[in-house]
Amino acid sequence: MTRAFVFPGQGAQTIGMGRDLAEAYPAARAVFDAVDAALDEDLSGLIWSGEAETLTLTRNAQPALMATSIAALRALEAEGVDVARDAAFVAGHSLGEYTALVAAGALDLGDAARLLRLRGEAMQAAVPVGQGAMAALLGLGFDDARAVAQAAAEGQVCQAANDNDPTQVVISGHKDAVERALPLAKEAGAKRAVMLPVSAPFHCDLMEPAARAMAQALDTVDLAAPSVPVVANVTAAPVSDPTQIRALLVDQVTGSVRWRESVAAMAAAGVTEVWEIGAGKALSGMIRRIDKTIACRAVGAPADVTAAVQSLQEEA
Repeated sequence: MTRAFVFPGQGAQTIGMGRDLAEAYPAARAVFDAVDAALDEDLSGLIWSGEAETLTLTRNAQPALMATSIAALRALEAEGVDVARDAAFVAGHSLGEYTALVAAGALDLGDAARLLRLRGEAMQAAVPVGQGAMAALLGLGFDDARAVAQAAAEGQVCQAANDNDPTQVVISGHKDAVERALPLAKEAGAKRAVMLPVSAPFHCDLMEPAARAMAQALDTVDLAAPSVPVVANVTAAPVSDPTQIRALLVDQVTGSVRWRESVAAMAAAGVTEVWEIGAGKALSGMIRRIDKTIACRAVGAPADVTAAVQSLQEEA
């Protein structure tokens, strides 16, 4: 069986995520300790017993979700799972791409935590609160959604930000333009068009200041060749060259997350099973809507780790 490991993005966070993994696996606990040390704060305390509103802040959610995913991966590794042996590809949704790079040994855990903290702060600071927005267009294909966004722009920024699956495209840009897109999307055949409760308009040209900040920050960290190819958000293609990875991470800040195409590319390369490692099951739902032939397994708790390892043993 050809398998890919994928890692969730913002929106999957919940209070308490990863705590049972940290209690069951010293290697998982060590991840949270390392992230706390890298950020010089008790992020794990916020994750496990803080306020949901504070965890949801972009600056906190991004490193928190990465830490939870890597903790789950370290639990899997403690039971004998090996990324280089057991996965043909890794991929992540938006911030999850940084997690994928850590998983494949291309990026240091502490560096990832610091980069994601900066990424969250830079994305939040790029656009004054209230000036940007995002909306989900449900039941509309990507090309139609992109046409709706272009029609709604009227000189402002309004772009297709996330091509999540055949039934869900997220648009992003100036608040007025995104609001103009909602009735246009309905006219174009969308089943629903809803504003999203986000704090900034991610993955559009308004994020250019954040892209510049990330370019500077990424120049200060070491990137190695990943143990398995990483399917990049902005190209929906596997990449292994560190120089290219660095450039794509910068492009990702303003570029579209091409998740539908990424999953299709992995399927075309022979992937028949995907493990969603970390919090939630959002990516599994998207993947099933993209390609019903791909089996999905969510690994976010000790029982999930046991079941996943058992499946590998049975396969062997």
